[in-house]
Formats: sequence, C-alpha cells, structure tokens
Amino acid sequence: MGILAGKHILVTGVLTDASLAFAVAKLAQQEGAEVVLSGAGRGLSLTRRTARKLPQEADVLEIDVTEPEQLAAAGAELARRWDRLDGLLHAIGFAPPECLGVDMFAAGWDEVAVALEVSAYSLKALAEAFLPQLEAAGAGGGASIVGLDFDARVAWPLYNWMGVAKAALESLTRYLARDLGPKGVRVNLVAAGPVRTMAAKSIPRFSDFEDTWATRAPLGWDVHDANVVARACVALMSDWFPMTTGELVHVDGGVHAMGA
Repeated sequence: MGILAGKHILVTGVLTDASLAFAVAKLAQQEGAEVVLSGAGRGLSLTRRTARKLPQEADVLEIDVTEPEQLAAAGAELARRWDRLDGLLHAIGFAPPECLGVDMFAAGWDEVAVALEVSAYSLKALAEAFLPQLEAAGAGGGASIVGLDFDARVAWPLYNWMGVAKAALESLTRYLARDLGPKGVRVNLVAAGPVRTMAAKSIPRFSDFEDTWATRAPLGWDVHDANVVARACVALMSDWFPMTTGELVHVDGGVHAMGA
C-alpha cells in the first residue's frame, strides 16, 4: 500500500511529461492517490494530452488562476467529485519576458504585476477556491498544500522579477501556514534545483545553472531527474509530515548550504 493510498490530490501546472508537476502526479498515482490535473488557456489541450501518459489517465479541470469565475467553477466541480481534498500541488509560475534577463529596470509595474499574481498570489487563490474540501480533509486527519519554488533567499543571475515573485511565494506560504494550520491544513514549499523542463526554457541562459549546479552540489545533481523533487512533494502530501508547515524543503543536492 502506497503512502498516498485513498487520498485525493489536485496537481496544477502539468504541461508536458517532462514537467515537475507531471512527475509528482505520476508518483502520487503510484503511491495510491486519485489525481486530477488542472490546465489553462492555450496550454489546456496540452495538459489533456499529457494526462493520458500517466499510469491512469487523469481528468483535467480548467483553472486560470487569474480568473475568479474559473476558480469558483473548479471548486464547485471538485466538490461534486470529492468530499475532501487531501493534497494540492501549486506548480504555477509565469513572468513576462521583460521580467527576466540582465536588467531589473526593463519591466514596468504592468509586467511585474502579472508575475506576482500568477506566481505568488495564485497560491492564496487556489487555497481559497478549494478551502471547503481542504478543511474537510484537515478535520479528518490533515490536508497538505505543497508549492514548487526556486530558493529566493539570494539574488540569482537573470532571474530578476521572478526571483522577487518567488520571495513573495515563500512569505505567503508562512502566512497561509499560520491561518490554515488551525483548520488542519499544512502549507510547505519544495525548493528544487534546476530541472530541464519547458518552464526552465523560458529563463534566459538557464543552461548556466545546469552547467554549474552538479559541480557545486555535494550530493551531485542530474537536471534530467524530476523524480527526486517529486518524492519530496509526495512525502509532504502524505501522513509522514503531520507537524511540518510553513517550511521550505530544499531538494537541490545541497547547493543552498554551500558558500560561493
């Protein structure tokens, strides 16, 4: 019996089978969970195709996190399907091109606002949309929200406003952990090292991270191995971390703990 046996898990952010979110969804199913995916906009058809590549094809909800009507509709649909939501993976991030690159001053507020809304505020928006189902799981033993992060405690080359958005995500996680803890809902982040995904390709000179990470990591690092990140996410969604919330778990080979 898997560590997620009988649990209901919603996984956002699946585009291709190379994504971190896909690795989480696949492992969650292998560990016994019933999984539903979400997609949005032009990527929705891609999410539906990718859902067929899971061990058991998953249904897909349409959720644009910037559209309150879609969030409400998805909450209602999931409530019809499940009486509780045991786990929610937040794997959503986006920044306009002006927010990434060599110049912090290239982006105006309109571009920065998009990055902050989609990459950080969306964690609150999702938690709110599915709060009744999360509370039901919390009352029955515990619910878990897990978000994917790229450690924002330092300034990374070229990451710019996405780094600021990730810092906001980290802070928001702590506040949500405070407010949702009494309802039995845990909120944590997994700070992953660089993994070669579609999202990574949107970051200028992402290969600079890939080329140096393994040599800096005391445990080594494989940019093609999404499963190590998925294991941490699935573990946090299980019953094995009942008293862990507001935490930032690093899955980066140890780079976060090393000096320059």
